[in-house]
Amino acid sequence: MRTVLETRILEPGTGKAIELLAGQILRIEQVEGGQCVDFNAFNLHDYKEFMHCGRTRTVHGFNPTEGTFLWSQPPRERALLYILKDTVKRNDVLFPRCSAYLYESAYGFHDHTNCHDIQAEAQREYGLTPDDVHDSFNFFMNTEVGMDGKATITRQSSKAGDFVDLLALTDVLAVPNVCGADVMRTSNFSLKPIRLTIFEATDEDMAAVPPTPVLRSQRTPKDFRQPTIKADRELYRDTAYTPAFTNVPIRTEEVTVTLSEEEAALFDAARLPLYGDDEGAALRDMVFTWWEETYLGGKAGAPVIDK
Repeated sequence: MRTVLETRILEPGTGKAIELLAGQILRIEQVEGGQCVDFNAFNLHDYKEFMHCGRTRTVHGFNPTEGTFLWSQPPRERALLYILKDTVKRNDVLFPRCSAYLYESAYGFHDHTNCHDIQAEAQREYGLTPDDVHDSFNFFMNTEVGMDGKATITRQSSKAGDFVDLLALTDVLAVPNVCGADVMRTSNFSLKPIRLTIFEATDEDMAAVPPTPVLRSQRTPKDFRQPTIKADRELYRDTAYTPAFTNVPIRTEEVTVTLSEEEAALFDAARLPLYGDDEGAALRDMVFTWWEETYLGGKAGAPVIDK
């Protein structure tokens, strides 16, 4: 049985910055149903590490759900939170947060509730500025990408009592807000309250989280050549700067690959016309495509998660 630490209602037009410690669960729950919730998250001890939609959608796709992680941005790339339970299983990491500019440019509303401003105000409690608001994880938001490459928002199906449970894997500042999009399909053309509950995770909850890679490339400020956060806003050149790029100069080595007649015939049948007469490029494509499909399940650039 989980211990309840706190519960609150988020009214439309508001958000709340919450200190969610490692081993605690934030439940985001529908009160009436049909309400999108935008979500930001920061490392509680280093706000420059934050939840990164780009890395998250690379690993888990456009609609992450139960059994997936919320990752931080490069070069940290750590799993900050884990979606322990999701009763709707429809979320979005493709669309950006709505903003005042959106409503003025698209609808002519000079003043309108919007996720960026709500997030900025909620984060201000912890000294963060509107510049610190990042792309949101959009819970309960129903989106899809068509064959033409265009993304669309459709009406959502969440009902009263539906919820998402987020388990903190490290101390985070979790910032949910009631999405302000009342003139879009995002929340079915209305604004409704949301219930937040914080639980202490059980041993069973913790055991449900699959391990994630811990790698040398996951760098923290102590590994940076410039570990100090820039305090002023103007940009100017450091006259003492000397370039120190990784792995340069790049070295190229030619490798000879000998194919049998049978292998050459298979190669000619499978090679992509994209590379023309460049047999080396065509063969590299085959080798690395095979490797991605064999070891990454075809998801290029996604780290391996043990199940």
